[in-house]
Amino acid sequence: MAKIKPFRGVRPKPELAEKVASPPYDVLNTEEARAMAKDNPYSFLHINKPEIDLPAGTDLYDDAVYAKGKENLDRFIKEGILIQDEKPCFYVYRQIMGDHVQIGLVAGASVEDYEKGIIKKHELTRADKEEDRVKHVNTLNAQTGPVFLTYKADNDIDALIDKIVQRQPVYDFTAEDGIRHTFWIVDDENEIRQLEDLFARLDYLYVADGHHRSAAATRVKQMRQKENPNHTGEEEYNYFLTVIFPHNQMYIMDYNRVVKDLNGLSKDEFLQKVAEKFDVEKIGSSAQKPAKKHEFVMYLDGEWYKLTAKPGTFNAEDPVEQLDVSILMNNLLVPILGIGDPRKDKRIDFVGGIRGLEELKRRVDSGEMQVAFALYPTSIEDLMAIADAGKIMPPKSTWFEPKLRSGLVIHLLD
Repeated sequence: MAKIKPFRGVRPKPELAEKVASPPYDVLNTEEARAMAKDNPYSFLHINKPEIDLPAGTDLYDDAVYAKGKENLDRFIKEGILIQDEKPCFYVYRQIMGDHVQIGLVAGASVEDYEKGIIKKHELTRADKEEDRVKHVNTLNAQTGPVFLTYKADNDIDALIDKIVQRQPVYDFTAEDGIRHTFWIVDDENEIRQLEDLFARLDYLYVADGHHRSAAATRVKQMRQKENPNHTGEEEYNYFLTVIFPHNQMYIMDYNRVVKDLNGLSKDEFLQKVAEKFDVEKIGSSAQKPAKKHEFVMYLDGEWYKLTAKPGTFNAEDPVEQLDVSILMNNLLVPILGIGDPRKDKRIDFVGGIRGLEELKRRVDSGEMQVAFALYPTSIEDLMAIADAGKIMPPKSTWFEPKLRSGLVIHLLD
């Protein structure tokens, strides 16, 4: 059973919500964040990427960065930019991107459930990124960016959430990227109990996006538990900030690859080697994204190619091996292009599908990269099957859209 908990959220005054809400900390680099927040003193980036308020060149992991984040958070609260609800609440968060609608419950999820595997993960974390989030959470005494969880859709949960979203929201705005964000407070005691009971019927929750934040919340909880001789298990640090969506509302886009060189091969030698494991079809100077699983689109030397994995080149029964990211890695990127650990190899980079095929073409045509690969999106069913099997997905397997805005509500740890 999954345990969720309401909490006294700290959130923007309604008239400031649109100015406060910002993209997640990990989708912008420092320069992009600095530019976005330049004329907006209310931007949550001052809290989530506080290096933007320090001299250029400051080490992102310097203690001064976390201290600045704490200073900015305290100031936002003191000045009334952020206010705290009087009683523990759940919240409902709806996002609309074009024709796609997703509605999630904002709640405190149990760190103990994460430790026990009731909240399932499917990715490894990087030590430096995990340590960064530990320092950020511990210094600010708050979880400022929500973890994106999912669950196998439940009709009773759907019905209750649908009832809530018929009411007047506390926030409703369309961000600069065209995505609409709407936010409701759930403070009715009966509805809170209903939501707790309905989620307690679920066997598992799944981390869709936010593995570093989940791992960091767990480490902070373990640190604080060790330091607290009166630990009860109900302290706020035992829970972490999440938005929980039903699996049938998830929208996963392709996560594509670009590589700097052909590993010493000529174009003809490279294509010859690719043809050993893939059917190769030249499709000319324009292309569309792959139409189905096990189909890839490649851009090389001003031309597009369709690659189709040949039967027998992967284990169709293995939930990880049959992923297109695995097929490309195991049959092309590693043996032909010599890519090592994709999380560390500087010769490969990753491009979210939201940028389209034009971004792949641009990076190759510029000379920065030599070859690009577009993949068919990983499905949410694949993600859950891998988590259920206790296995790990390759890095950069999923790109979720729309991204959750940071700053709409944060969770204090005491």
